Amino acid sequence: MLAGTLALAACAGARAEEPLQVGSKRFTESYILGEILTQTARAAGRPAEHRPGMGGTAILFQALRTGAIDVYPEYTGTIAREILKLRRRSPDLPALNARLHRLGLEAGVPLGFNNTYAIGMRRSQAERLGIKKISDLAQHPELKLGFGHEFLGRRDGWPGLKSAYGLPQKPRGLDHGLAYEALAQGEIDAMDVYTTDAKILRYQITLLVDDRRFFPVYDAVLLYRLDAPRRFPTAFAAFRGLKGKIDAPHMMQLNARAELDKRSFAAVASEFLSGRDSIKRRSLAAAVFAPDFWRLLREHVFLVLASLGAAALAGVPLGIAAAKLRALAQPVLALTGLVQTIPALALLAFLIPLTGTIGLWPALIALFLYALLPIVRNTHAGLGGVPVGLRQAALALGLRRGTILAKIELPLAAPTILAGIKTSAVINVGTATIAAFIGAGGFGERIVQGLALNDDVMLLAGALPAAGLALIAHAMFELIERAFAPRSR
Repeated sequence: MLAGTLALAACAGARAEEPLQVGSKRFTESYILGEILTQTARAAGRPAEHRPGMGGTAILFQALRTGAIDVYPEYTGTIAREILKLRRRSPDLPALNARLHRLGLEAGVPLGFNNTYAIGMRRSQAERLGIKKISDLAQHPELKLGFGHEFLGRRDGWPGLKSAYGLPQKPRGLDHGLAYEALAQGEIDAMDVYTTDAKILRYQITLLVDDRRFFPVYDAVLLYRLDAPRRFPTAFAAFRGLKGKIDAPHMMQLNARAELDKRSFAAVASEFLSGRDSIKRRSLAAAVFAPDFWRLLREHVFLVLASLGAAALAGVPLGIAAAKLRALAQPVLALTGLVQTIPALALLAFLIPLTGTIGLWPALIALFLYALLPIVRNTHAGLGGVPVGLRQAALALGLRRGTILAKIELPLAAPTILAGIKTSAVINVGTATIAAFIGAGGFGERIVQGLALNDDVMLLAGALPAAGLALIAHAMFELIERAFAPRSR
């Protein structure tokens, strides 16, 4: 009831203020541009919220269409190839918008730079092998390629590139932020890069010539709901002031501030908008207790408590049914166990179209499903461990089966049931970090950003509070178990 009340209050508050919802993808440049949009809207007097690192194009597009977000930074080549499924060269903005308007969307405010895909190799290796063009890769089937997961599935990514150039290699899937380290250490020989990536110069990467002109133009624009400029006129008036303000070298510098100088995305955006560099590099303690700490803590705790409460309300009755009705035991235990075999990201990806939204609800449903198994199994095991003689004695005294369950069996099984709920709580604290991949918030936001930047401090700033929450949850349930122990005996 408390979780439902908080959720309704949050929804009511969001409707009353109607903040502009800004999304971003899970790579450095998109994080920075998302922060620039958020801070620009706030400076114009419009409340705005940034939902960072929500995933790839498919998730952001779905979020935009369902109204979960109002605007996010996108690229014309991606709009043409991935959203509109156009196979020819990228059309201009008016032609794109003629098609986007049918979907209730619009693209506008060209930011001033083209960030296209490219294939990069270590300069020393490319020179040694005499590789200058992408077509040269076909003569070296032994080379190890490592590409981002989204690039592996995009029409304008590996499938099209392989067909256009006849490449024989079988690439590995890597997180884009970690691929640079893999390339530098020789674990892979070539990777996909964005031409404004800051690490191109740092790692001395040679960009291979796209001699068959496969990659389209990727001019950075804003993709937004068709009604967004009417609903948020002051914010979009401020956005129009960003038109043409960021060229490719400038964007590379902004990326470098985050990736190389380890500035936060919010700090980089603030520096760009103010024109001042006044942010010092943070210590681990400062990163952990950054201004977003309490917001992330509230979101993380809410995800865990709401999903755990729902799982306990459903899991204990299911465990009782499995213990009392033998025909239900194996089906119930098998189904709850089957959910545990589904990877978290795959389950979230399935729940997004099923619920028609991103963020809170898919995350809560996924966490609820993952929390069921320990509760159901422990309830079943706890009731099964009650001595048969006690039940027979209770029946001989004339007690009804419902009274026996409530007054004898459940009190004796309570420690085992609580142990299952404790296990689910600790598991959910860790699993809740995955929810950040679809914009549900929590300390996973920092972990996702740390992966994008390969920033150990940011990773620890997300992992340490989550680990602390897990320890607190464990300690609280230990105290509850001790309180129940004398009563159950």
